[in-house]
Amino acid sequence: MSNSALPLVISAPEPRTLDLIFTARQLARLKAHYRIVETTADGVAKLPADMLAEVRYIIGQPPISPETLDRMKALRCVFNVETNLINNMPYETLFARGIHVVTTGLVFAEPVAELGLAMALNLARGIVDADLAFRQGQELWGGGGNQTARLLSGADVGIIGFGDLGRALNRLLSGFRTRTKVFDPWLPPSILIDNGVEPASLDEVLSTSDFIFVVASVTSENQGFLGADAFAGMRKGAAFILLSRAGVVDFPALMAAVKSGHIVAASDVFPEEPLARDHPVRALPGFLRSAHRAGALDIAFKRMGDMVLEDMDLIDRDLPPLRSKRAERETVSRMRSKPADRN
Repeated sequence: MSNSALPLVISAPEPRTLDLIFTARQLARLKAHYRIVETTADGVAKLPADMLAEVRYIIGQPPISPETLDRMKALRCVFNVETNLINNMPYETLFARGIHVVTTGLVFAEPVAELGLAMALNLARGIVDADLAFRQGQELWGGGGNQTARLLSGADVGIIGFGDLGRALNRLLSGFRTRTKVFDPWLPPSILIDNGVEPASLDEVLSTSDFIFVVASVTSENQGFLGADAFAGMRKGAAFILLSRAGVVDFPALMAAVKSGHIVAASDVFPEEPLARDHPVRALPGFLRSAHRAGALDIAFKRMGDMVLEDMDLIDRDLPPLRSKRAERETVSRMRSKPADRN
């Protein structure tokens, strides 16, 4: 088959790149089966009309106007490799035309869950602080260095949100024999029970947990829903671990709860990124910080390439995509997570 006869793919994956999400072998396979047109997100709408009419797949999440979409007569799937569904394309029209919109966010679930577990263990055992004290010659030996230490094993754990990340985290926690309660208003209780966790209200999760993991996406209904009242309702000394998006939290209220000594906290995400050099959270005792690096592993990015190629193959054979997660018409318009601006 000549190159001009190959199905057309528009590549606009920023902030990702094709080299980031495909191995050399995967990229060679992609180029052997498809004609690739690389452009910027804003450049998609400026492509020639005959090219837009021919495109079968889009790798990326560029803004697509109704007028641009109307020109894409052959479009079958948009592969969102940034993984946050943002309101920059006419989803209702896409769904009405049977065009799939999928995300590859599943690749991040396991890496983020592992870092979340590490954060919880650190908050429980003071590993970072003990190391810093040792470097400064101020270490406390034996029991003297365990005045606030506790076990994760057998602890009461709460998880807020139970999508791919919540489920990956729950699998890791199973080895610690935790008593785990979950709040997720988008899931029926039977799904939670089938995963070995106890369905619970938000208040119950907050008030009865020694460790609370927040892995919920930001939606139109939950922006800033964890505020001062939520933190005041937590057990004294409880650990709060924020892994999904800072938008679900009233961040100043979280810092105030930590500063008061009521709880300890860890976060991989922040209201603005990169964070200002003089932001007060940088110097806040009892707060463990990570620079939005939980999921940014090369192995995770390369798994995206597998997902995209396998789902393209399925769709080419008139089968539905199975590796990537499909956007749902009932929920996609509610998503409010900020897109990443870096790899």
